[in-house]
Amino acid sequence: MKTTLIYPGIAGYGFNSLKHGMEAGWISHGLASLSAAAKAQGFEVDLIDLRALTGWEHFRAVLAERAPDVVGVTMMSVDYNPARRAIAIAKEINPEIITVIGGPHVTIALEDALRIPHVDYLITGEGEITFPKLLRLISEGHPPPYRVLRGETPDLDAIPFADRELFLEEWRKWGYDLDSPEVPFVEELPPPFVTIIAGRGCIYNCAFCKPGEDYLFGKRTRRRSVDNVIAELHELTERYHIASFMFHDDCLTEDREWVMEFTERYRREGFTQPFFCQSRADIIVKNEDMVARMVEAGLRGYFIGFESGNDRVLRFIRKGTTVEQNRQAARICRKYGISIWANYMLGLPTETKEEVMDTVRMMKEIDPDYYSPAFFTPHPGTDLYDYVVEHGLSRITDYDSYRRNPTEPKIKGQDYEFLRRAMLESQRRKPLNYLKRWARRQWRRARRITPAKVVRKLHEVVR
Repeated sequence: MKTTLIYPGIAGYGFNSLKHGMEAGWISHGLASLSAAAKAQGFEVDLIDLRALTGWEHFRAVLAERAPDVVGVTMMSVDYNPARRAIAIAKEINPEIITVIGGPHVTIALEDALRIPHVDYLITGEGEITFPKLLRLISEGHPPPYRVLRGETPDLDAIPFADRELFLEEWRKWGYDLDSPEVPFVEELPPPFVTIIAGRGCIYNCAFCKPGEDYLFGKRTRRRSVDNVIAELHELTERYHIASFMFHDDCLTEDREWVMEFTERYRREGFTQPFFCQSRADIIVKNEDMVARMVEAGLRGYFIGFESGNDRVLRFIRKGTTVEQNRQAARICRKYGISIWANYMLGLPTETKEEVMDTVRMMKEIDPDYYSPAFFTPHPGTDLYDYVVEHGLSRITDYDSYRRNPTEPKIKGQDYEFLRRAMLESQRRKPLNYLKRWARRQWRRARRITPAKVVRKLHEVVR
C-alpha cells in the first residue's frame, strides 16, 4: 500500500515558490514526523509539495502518475483552500482513494473541517501513533467505521527523528538546488541550515495563541530529552554537514534547566554551529546568566515577541510582559551581541492610533536587526478570535486572509492606511543607527572595518 502526503503551503507565495523565503524554504515538521513514524512501521510514503509545482494541472498529473492508495494532507487555517482542492482532485482521479486530513485547523476547528467534501478520515491532535495505526487497518482491509480519530500523545523521545529526506527527495525530482536542506534566512546562520523542534506546547497564555495550542499539545510543554536532541544534531551533522540551525519551538527558553543542560552538553560534544531560537522579553531580563551561557554555546539570535509598545495593549492580549521588559531585553541582547528578530503586531482590537505609535517609538528605540511586523489576524481557536467574532469585528472573508503578513485589512475599527504608514515608519532607521547596526554585524562576522568601508556605507545611507 502506497501513501502520498501533500504539503499545501502555497497561500503565501503560490505555486513554483520553493526556496523563495522562509515560508517557502522550510520543511513541514508535522509531515516529516508522520512520514518517519509510518516508514518505521514498514509503510511506503512519498510527498507532493505544492510549492515545487507549477499549478493544479501539474499536481493532477503528478498524483495520477504516483497513483497512491492513501492521501494525507496537513492544514493550518490558511491552508484550507489548497488542501480542499487537493483532496477534491485526488477523488476525481480515483474515487476509491482514501483521503486523510490532520493538522492545526482540523484540531481547533473540527466542525469546519468536517464540511470539506471527499474526506474519509480526520485526525485531531498529534498523529505519529494514530496515523500508522490507521494505515495498518486500511492495509488489512478493516478501515475504521468512524471518520474522526483522536490522535494519541506520543513520547517525543520514542518517535523517530523527522524524515527530512521526504522533502529533499521531492525537491530533487524538480531540479531544485540542494546546497542546504532548508533555506537559511539570516546571514548569521550560514548553509547548510536546518530547523529542529525540541518540544511541543507553550506554558504561556497569550490571547492570540491560546487556547488553540492547548488543543493541539496539551496545557504544558512536552520537551525531548537533551540526549535525544543531541543525538539528532549528531545525525544532522554527519548526514548534511550542517553549519547552522534554528530551534522552531514556541519558546525554547521557558525551561531554564533544560537550556542549561543543553548548552553544557552542546559544547562538551564539540558542536560549534551557531543557532537561533525563540524567547521572551521577561525570560531574557530575569535570566541574564542563561543568556550569556547560550551565547557561549553558539546562540546568535533571538526571536522575541515584543508585540506592542503599550502596556495596556500588552495586558489586553495577556502577553505577560511589559514595555520596560521589552526595552531591557533588547539592551541585554546588545550587550551580548545577540541579533534581534522582532515580532510585533499593529491593529489589535481596541488599539488606538496613539497606542500604535507607542509601538513605533519602541521599535525605533530597540532598533532590531530584523523586523517582523504583522497586522493582527484573528485565528480560529484563540480567545482573541472569539472576541473579534463576538464584537462583529472580523473582516476575514477567505481562508487565505489568515496569512500574518501585513498586506490587507483584518478587523473593523482600524485605519489600515494609517497602519501601513506606521509599519513603514517603525522600520525606518536613523542613519547613525543604520551604521551602528552594520558595524555590529561586521564585528560579529569578524570582518575588518576599514575607513574605506565606512565611507562606502555612508554613501549608501545618503543615497
